Amino acid sequence: MNDFEKCLTFVLKWEGGYSNNPLDKGGETIYGIAGKYHPEEVRQIKALIDGGSKEAALYIAKKIYRREYWEAAGCDSLEWPMNLVVFDCAVNQGVKRAIGFRDSALNWTDVLFKRITHYISLGKPVFLAGWINRIIDLYETAKTAHPISEEYHG
Repeated sequence: MNDFEKCLTFVLKWEGGYSNNPLDKGGETIYGIAGKYHPEEVRQIKALIDGGSKEAALYIAKKIYRREYWEAAGCDSLEWPMNLVVFDCAVNQGVKRAIGFRDSALNWTDVLFKRITHYISLGKPVFLAGWINRIIDLYETAKTAHPISEEYHG
């Protein structure tokens, strides 16, 4: 499994379902693909899933993720786990913000703290616990594959 596939597996863990929360600006969302930005693709994905073609639906979602998030955020040129952290940020907080966090960060954990700070600044307590849980899971996933050295454990 390549890094894109590993990173996408993590993202889909958090973005994999169907949602149509009126508080979410993206509107109807499936596999994390927002209908506001991809109305035709969301209709296609939903129809494929309803028709029993989950693999075909996922194929459409993967193409969007690779082109609009992975490649757009430059994740191909990043090492693990920075590519995971930046990719997840691009999906959840936007490509421009992900690139800004990446370019101003000291390391991948710094990106996580920048994300938390941004989430808090949004003043949306209804989503905050979920966002923080996602960051905790992201940290656990990243450090498992790239353990922090003992010198940082105090």
